[in-house]
Amino acid sequence: MADYRRILIIKPSSLGDIVHALPTLAALRRRFPLAHIAWLVKRQWAGFLDRAEGLDEVCSVEPTVRGWLAQVPRLRAASFDLVVDLQGLFRSGAITWLTGCPTRIGFANGREGSSCFYTQRVAVPSSNLHAVDRYLLIAAALGASVDGEPVFRFHPLDRDRQEVTELLSRQGVPASQAKAGWIAVNVAARWPTKRWPPESFAVAADQLQREGLGPVVLIGGPDERPVTQAVKALMKSKPVDLTGETAPGLLPALLESAALLLTNDSGPMHVAAAVGTPVVALFGPTSPIQTGPYGKQHVVLTSGVPCSPCFSRRCRNRVRLECLTAITPERVLEAIRAQLALRLAR
Repeated sequence: MADYRRILIIKPSSLGDIVHALPTLAALRRRFPLAHIAWLVKRQWAGFLDRAEGLDEVCSVEPTVRGWLAQVPRLRAASFDLVVDLQGLFRSGAITWLTGCPTRIGFANGREGSSCFYTQRVAVPSSNLHAVDRYLLIAAALGASVDGEPVFRFHPLDRDRQEVTELLSRQGVPASQAKAGWIAVNVAARWPTKRWPPESFAVAADQLQREGLGPVVLIGGPDERPVTQAVKALMKSKPVDLTGETAPGLLPALLESAALLLTNDSGPMHVAAAVGTPVVALFGPTSPIQTGPYGKQHVVLTSGVPCSPCFSRRCRNRVRLECLTAITPERVLEAIRAQLALRLAR
């Protein structure tokens, strides 16, 4: 087996997919401890990868054709001897070839013809593998040990935890209360079909605060403020709203300080699972087997309607979004209470 010295990982997006690839990074670092490992990622997620252990370099790219092509001279000059494509699209496959690297590895079933750019193709035995385990197939093909539990390693910057404490304090959650636990709630998701109804989130959040189970803290990116506002407008109590207040790089420190995350299928869900924070996740059109929160300590709620998972951004069911609307706030609250009780018992 070759002893690679300069390795490039290509996994530009999305946030959840990047989190899923972290155990592969850890496995490659164990296999090639002296290698220089770089990661090509969209600029919006570069700060997040700055907190990932095992990386020597983060190469950020603007998500346009011009942005991708602008990286080619730099990547060729870096003289990588191994390029690992975990994205599996035409664009990422083409970049592996354009680097001029002699060894290029990716999945045999890569989409858009991406596999034609690889010198080594890894078969995926089942479509029902979790994304974490699927990416680890490539690490195993390169001679890395993948036995035991996959490892997600972060090293938040020194200022991150202090920034989280100060941010919560400014929003009315003092340090003493923050240490006692607060509940993060992520009401958004990239696909509209992944979103539990705002009225359901509002009912659940109000009841959590009514029962004194901890302040409810709404989180999300700047583009998700309208979705968060829709929930706030329906609530009878006042939540803490951090939507748009935290950069992606701050998410590991933010979510490791939460007692629990209530969420749709989303990027923050995977970050919370990676840092060991219990998750109660709501799944409708997507599969928890393939992309659920990784680990046994989490709870995934589904409705069991026959058309789920449909993997579609458009609902074609007679009852719109029945896969999510059939999940009641009472059922969600029961799961949260059970999770918090387990946390206190540890």
